[in-house]
Amino acid sequence: MLTLQMPTPTPNITPATTTPGTEPPGWTPCSWREKPSAQSVSYPDANALERAVGKLGELPPLVASGEVEHLRQLIAGAQRNERFLLWGGDCAETLADCTPATITGKLKILLQMSLVLVFAGRKPVIRVGRIAGQYAKPRSSATETRVVDGQTVTLPSYFGDLVNGVAFTAEARRPDPEMLVRAYQHAGLTLNFVRSLIDAGFADVHHPEYWDLGFLGRAGLTEQTRQQYQALLGRLSESIEFMRATGEKDFSVFSRVDFFTSHEALNLWYDAAQTRAVPRKAGWWNLTTHLPWLGERTRRLDGAHVHYAAGIRNPIGVKIGPGTTPGELVELIDALNPAREAGRLVLVPRMGVQKIEGVLPALVRAALEHGSPVLWACDPMHGNGLTTTSGIKTRRVGDVLCEVELAWDICKAAGTHLGGVHVELTGQDVTECLGGIGNLTEADLSRNYATFCDPRLNYEQSMELAFVLARKMQEDGRAGWGGGAGGWRGGWGLGCVLSSRPCEN
Repeated sequence: MLTLQMPTPTPNITPATTTPGTEPPGWTPCSWREKPSAQSVSYPDANALERAVGKLGELPPLVASGEVEHLRQLIAGAQRNERFLLWGGDCAETLADCTPATITGKLKILLQMSLVLVFAGRKPVIRVGRIAGQYAKPRSSATETRVVDGQTVTLPSYFGDLVNGVAFTAEARRPDPEMLVRAYQHAGLTLNFVRSLIDAGFADVHHPEYWDLGFLGRAGLTEQTRQQYQALLGRLSESIEFMRATGEKDFSVFSRVDFFTSHEALNLWYDAAQTRAVPRKAGWWNLTTHLPWLGERTRRLDGAHVHYAAGIRNPIGVKIGPGTTPGELVELIDALNPAREAGRLVLVPRMGVQKIEGVLPALVRAALEHGSPVLWACDPMHGNGLTTTSGIKTRRVGDVLCEVELAWDICKAAGTHLGGVHVELTGQDVTECLGGIGNLTEADLSRNYATFCDPRLNYEQSMELAFVLARKMQEDGRAGWGGGAGGWRGGWGLGCVLSSRPCEN
């Protein structure tokens, strides 16, 4: 657990005149500073940090408390198995990603995936993007050492554009408090564009015939599976056309959707500065995002991040790794949701395909026996990382798909349900993960390896995941369709047929 000493300026935040909510006694948006802080950043200029945090506290909120409340209600529905949570986006945004093409690509892939899941599962999908604030990244070490011009050089690690720059120079790697304000500004611009697209209907995603599905012609795809994909898209198009034809209302009524933002609450200077009391509402609200989450490195029970998260009214996601015990999980649930409120807590197991069957069943049973409402949302990415012989970080698509299927089956066997997925993906044609329909090999990775941090699923790999989830939904009888060569029954073993590691379940 990485812990560094931090200066302690007094940020300019809303005075403590809030109506009491469910926050712990004595909790304030600043009280986290009294706790051990994993993944802290050592800012060399305390005065500059104080000015930046104070500026953030004066700026308008990025999201509204009413939007946050609405998301909690939707998550409560997913906990009752009435909805499904699709949560995805970049491993780490960069300020340079604030472009129309990049933002549109992220939104497009999530909306297209959600339409497949809505159609297959016959239930609404909650769309949450790792967007408009995912500028910080956890690091296993505070420093990085490289050999530069024959000399060994040690510099601060790259903690994301919220903190410092990716270039391996002393100037770029110096933590800069002004990046907090710049990240806020870029998050606001991103949110504004996303909201404009959503409000306008972003209608092209409701035309499956226009989707970029050239991968259906891949040689590695069986004819039966190809027919099933095409049958799904045909039925989806027919359903959309039916909705267009019903009534005289403009189709934009159907094409507007809810879309929420999320980021890892890693740098608490950023999140706490925009944590506010809201008139005529109880409690405190993190208004930088709808759904903040805690990572595997920051969910320490007595740590700053859990303490901070316990005091805000937002729904909270928590990553759960393979080292988690049932007792620890129950303590974490009690710390973050002592009132056992619906819609409050999303548990995100990130086990890895090799470990999930040995760990997750006991955790699911412990949560069920505890009785507090939680939503299980599988993260099949972070437990399946590997490094190639040439030193490139990657993942196998087959492992990703297999972990999702195993998580689904484990939850079902325990008497509950997998209510969501949390995936690192992009709408771009990157080559960062091995396998999939495109059967990417190690030699392909260098073709378009664009991430600064963790490898992401590309467009076709993301759609492949959506189709695999659609099959699991259908297997559970939620769709209730018949068979036939062009139907849904049978032959959906895509994760088994095409992956580099067969899923044996």
